Amino acid sequence: MCGILAVHGIENPGVERSRFLALSKRLRHRGPDWSGCFVGKEAILLHERLAIVGVDTGAQPLVSEDGQIILAVNGEIYNHLALRATLSSTAKFKTHSDCEVIIPLYKKHDKDLCNMLDGMFSFVLLDESVTPTRVIASRDPIGITTLYQGWSSKHPGATYFSSELKALVDECDTVISFPPGHVYDSRDQSTTRYFKPTWWDGDAETNPVLPTTPADYTLLRETLEAAVRKRLMSEVPYGVLLSGGLDSSLIASIAARETEKVSRAQYEARKRKLAESTSGPPTPRLDDLTQQGRRIEFRSLFFTLKIAVAMLASWPQLHSFSIGLENSPDLLAARKAAHFLGTVHHEYVFTVQEGLDAIPDVIYHLETYDVTTVRASTPMYLLSRKIKAMGVKMVLSGEGSDEILGGYLYFHAAPDSNSFHQECVRRVKNLHTADCLRANKSTMAWGLEARVPFLDKAFLEVAMNIDAKEKMFNKDKNQVVDEDGCPVMEKYILRKAFDCAPDGTAYLPKSILWRQKEQFSDGVGYSWIDGIKDNAAAFVSDKDFSKRAERWPVDTPDTKEAYYIRELFDGLFPSEAAAKTAVRWIPRGDWGCSSDPSGRSVSIHNAAYETD
Repeated sequence: MCGILAVHGIENPGVERSRFLALSKRLRHRGPDWSGCFVGKEAILLHERLAIVGVDTGAQPLVSEDGQIILAVNGEIYNHLALRATLSSTAKFKTHSDCEVIIPLYKKHDKDLCNMLDGMFSFVLLDESVTPTRVIASRDPIGITTLYQGWSSKHPGATYFSSELKALVDECDTVISFPPGHVYDSRDQSTTRYFKPTWWDGDAETNPVLPTTPADYTLLRETLEAAVRKRLMSEVPYGVLLSGGLDSSLIASIAARETEKVSRAQYEARKRKLAESTSGPPTPRLDDLTQQGRRIEFRSLFFTLKIAVAMLASWPQLHSFSIGLENSPDLLAARKAAHFLGTVHHEYVFTVQEGLDAIPDVIYHLETYDVTTVRASTPMYLLSRKIKAMGVKMVLSGEGSDEILGGYLYFHAAPDSNSFHQECVRRVKNLHTADCLRANKSTMAWGLEARVPFLDKAFLEVAMNIDAKEKMFNKDKNQVVDEDGCPVMEKYILRKAFDCAPDGTAYLPKSILWRQKEQFSDGVGYSWIDGIKDNAAAFVSDKDFSKRAERWPVDTPDTKEAYYIRELFDGLFPSEAAAKTAVRWIPRGDWGCSSDPSGRSVSIHNAAYETD
């Protein structure tokens, strides 16, 4: 991923170049490898690059051969080779970037190209072949990447786009978070939804589309494996974030298996190369151009092999990373999972004070005052700095599973399966306001890219169409066990799908596979949240807290912790436009759930807070 900034509809853009370069510099933490700028007839596109694919040749903004189409992208297009193969031989590519395929797709399919992309992305495409010039902008289906859109009363005809709020707040007096799964077209000033999966209307107030498909454990498992596999596309060292919970451990397990396969392929490739050095290369066969039963265009074969070799040359053994307070639940569980999987494991211990010291910087990068996002992002922010210091640019992470499968402990209070499913759909639709925002910004603060296999479009289509009756759970005296003696607990169908050993090796030890859900901010150490609360109590006086509604009549903080975080946010982003982009993550009070987003506030948690 990278950082992009664009403005369209301004007069004399050349005069504005230096000012927009300064604004783009605020995004440079996202892309420390290179900076690019294109000044058009009435637009400026800027790009701060984090080079992961097409490292040598993929500098942006990308420009078509005729110089008429200019593209700035933040993200990764996993199916770029398959898309290249659908284009005619007249389509010329200047780079090995996975993003360049968007240009010929635009020429052939116009803005319908968005639904053809399989990946995480935000992009702005400028077409100067038409009059007036045209801009289309789009964001991936779930909002894994961040994108903001803004307007300025000083330049009423202009539209702005940026990967982060901080590049727009001094320029625009109206800013929105660009909606995921949508595409903007300057030709008619429209923003329309292109992402229309079968499960999308499951949260409708009237006539919701409710799934009835029984869980297919094999399909669920194989679809997630495919999602992880495609996300290993990288020319730089990569690793996995491993908390020791179910989600991150499954992603690590699949990635470890895939990395081992690639390592074996590298060994065989070296053997062939050694043989060829003495006897010459063999005559190519048709079978050599086939991978997993699909024909690969010969013109793409060299690039495919180049990626594989580069990836292998980086780290032939998977590295995993975890963080927590001393002896925290996550550190202990991650250590066990890493030992079982055989990863090269790195764990980092932080103190409550180190976390507290980092909170202002975390809020600056997150650009939100949501309590649970700040809680969980702080250790992730600290860990990302350590990972980047090792030379790693990409990690896999486990976000999205809890929303898709109803894994948060408060889901046990759902009154029925229909309500359970509707809540899942709402949470998935709002991932861009919380977990995706956290995963993107707390890692990209240090130029580290996080990829999230659970939010793969194909996996979503499978998992979101499973009958919610099979996702429901309970604990304590109401918990039941299946015929194998396994508890029907949160995310049961995912656990069951991987409770097997198809190649003779289990995916995970039972103690990890059937471990209780821990929200990241809890799992790093229970005293972390307690420490934030204590710090806020010392910082915010009772007098100030009693007047909170006068200061913030909208989205009024309900705890001193929330007050403290909001105070820091306002100091960094004092405009009303900035505050309107923040969204709070709140559990279902109408289900009898606590307003505190911590998993320990749910009564069925093994270490639940004591109540009077």
